[in-house]
Amino acid sequence: MDILYYDTLRSKLGDLFVVASDKGIVYIGTPDASFEEVEVWAKKPFKNYTFEESSEKVAQYIEQLEDYFKGELREFDLPIHVKGTPFQLAVWDALKELPYGTTTSYSGIAEMIGNPKAVRAVGAAIGANPILAIIPCHRVIGKNGKMTGFRSGIPMKEFLLQLERK
Repeated sequence: MDILYYDTLRSKLGDLFVVASDKGIVYIGTPDASFEEVEVWAKKPFKNYTFEESSEKVAQYIEQLEDYFKGELREFDLPIHVKGTPFQLAVWDALKELPYGTTTSYSGIAEMIGNPKAVRAVGAAIGANPILAIIPCHRVIGKNGKMTGFRSGIPMKEFLLQLERK
């Protein structure tokens, strides 16, 4: 049976569960979410996996995230292990191409993936992004420049965008 390793990252906005497999990081939770939320999320893409707490297996991910949150890291150098539909994967790949400190709109991502009419589907795929900050969905804002929905909440989105403006 495959294992998902997890540990907790203490951040300014609350504790975040960080989850990884032997292949890479798979999930970063929302601030102060319960472990049950992590288990609910994992049931679909990682249904045959079990959980094991392991600070050692998750240390490299937490270390880079801590450096990012301190403003000391602009690009992550970590293996990623995500599962999604081909469309979701295309959207998440496009998000990874967004430069640090920049923003774009949902229609901008739709254009990046060659499907300019799929703006709502892009929004749904962004909402399903399991890896906060590393797959930088916080860099997507409304076409009018306003903050839009974010799985980890608007305060976390604003925090990440402000962090990247320094």
